[in-house]
Amino acid sequence: MKNRWIIGFLLLGLLFALEACNKEFLEERPMSLLSTADILSTEKGFENYMTSLHAAARNEMTARDQVKYYYIMSAGTDVASFGHVTNSINDYNQLLTPGVEQVRWLWEWAYGSMLLRANTIISYATNPDNHVDWSSPDKKNQLIAEAKFFRAYTHNLIANIYGRAPLVDTIYDAPKTDFVRVSREKLLESAKNDLVYASAWLPATVEKSREGRVVKAAADHLLTEVYLSLGEYQNAVESADKVINSGLYQLMTERFGSQMNQPGDVFSDLFRDGNQNRSSGNLESIYVWQIEDVTLGGQGASNGNNRLRNWGPWYTRLTDPRGRSGMVAVDSLGQGGGQVRPTPYFLYNIWKDNWDNDIRNSVHNIRRTFRYTNRNSEFFGQTVGPRTTEVDTMQNIYPQIRKIEGKIGAFTNSGTAWIGRTYQDVMVFRLAETYLLRAEAYLMMDDPQRASQDINVVRNRAKAKPVKPEEVTIDYILDERARELITEEPRRRTLVRLGKLVERVRKYSIRAITRNSIADFHQWWPIPQTAIDANISSELGQNEGY
Repeated sequence: MKNRWIIGFLLLGLLFALEACNKEFLEERPMSLLSTADILSTEKGFENYMTSLHAAARNEMTARDQVKYYYIMSAGTDVASFGHVTNSINDYNQLLTPGVEQVRWLWEWAYGSMLLRANTIISYATNPDNHVDWSSPDKKNQLIAEAKFFRAYTHNLIANIYGRAPLVDTIYDAPKTDFVRVSREKLLESAKNDLVYASAWLPATVEKSREGRVVKAAADHLLTEVYLSLGEYQNAVESADKVINSGLYQLMTERFGSQMNQPGDVFSDLFRDGNQNRSSGNLESIYVWQIEDVTLGGQGASNGNNRLRNWGPWYTRLTDPRGRSGMVAVDSLGQGGGQVRPTPYFLYNIWKDNWDNDIRNSVHNIRRTFRYTNRNSEFFGQTVGPRTTEVDTMQNIYPQIRKIEGKIGAFTNSGTAWIGRTYQDVMVFRLAETYLLRAEAYLMMDDPQRASQDINVVRNRAKAKPVKPEEVTIDYILDERARELITEEPRRRTLVRLGKLVERVRKYSIRAITRNSIADFHQWWPIPQTAIDANISSELGQNEGY
């Protein structure tokens, strides 16, 4: 019996000795502290990480108001001005400096959130030492393709904001302080290559439970824009063809969705609550940001869809003809802050030949008349008359683009005031823009006939009179994009891509200080001073003029 115990202990000791030689046995893995390697070791982990990438992408719009990034993509351009009368950012010399928060925030969002998360997914998914039990090879390639879409989206954005900037297509295991800037063309080439891969591997459609995930058409749509920036016009046409001729998308021409039986038209239906995704019957939407009301990972008290908050007039500050409070917040109007005011160019000039027949200018799509909403005012329900003071006409009462309207989201923490945001989903890409991108490509190929045909597909839905081939110019396409895509497109990036920002701001901005302060170098944003200071091992450099 004694010998058996001795033999048993010897065998147990040998077992521990063998395990001690096993590297995995010695490796500590605290399960309560998840690392990137732990998460990205299973297919489910990759899916969870992809959710964080989608959340970062949505933050381009839903980041807190103080950043003021997303609406700077429209304010200070041809279609809109900053509404606040005393706001210093009406002056380009103060709006764009290396130290302002918006410039720094966008850089950190692009490099610290979007590219970091996209590159992490790609690096771990393609690492041969990372043995993941994929449900299928296609699943792996689809996740890589989705991450590459977001990497391309970000490099394309950087190329049309900063011009020359670092190209980051990997992750680093140590601090890096020697970044260098590459040309805008190299950034776009990287985006192109990523999108070609994404187009090949992304699914054509996704089920309802996965709405908001990136599909093939989103890659082809963005690839069309990138090809245009690179001057590859035939490739741009072919990429747009893949979307338009896929059989999966069509411009909506009949009433549909949640409020189809209420006053409105098919264009207003596109922007009603619940109508942004394909499950609503909307076959025009291609890529949609998903926004929920006060849910974990959704809209909270300081984020969400902020278009109404920023584009809507600050009507609650209006007084009635007796000088008393004439307006209170009502659910149908929301709680605007008068941040972004459309210019006369948008509100009047571009409609002059189609004022009564273009449905995008109808009462269902632009609210040009307001009524007093304060029941305690003797003028309750009466039309608000013309105003002449600057604070009223620039901030408190101006025509409201109704595609921003929607059901109001949560109250602030105090529960006493609306935060002014909706929880309406946001169409990032839709088919109408694909047609306009292809029209642009045809025009660049000296084919105004086909360009006009594509534009007229969009105009026919709007019941606007057709454009003739000889009338099609880049400026006309920009006018049509304004009519169709106001508040949707990042207008600044479109104008920069076409080399038209400075010209059209000088021509159409409502504010003299904006027209007079913008200089040619303002086409590009400055490199943030924080990025320059942190890059201690190499000179990052600054854009000309700053």
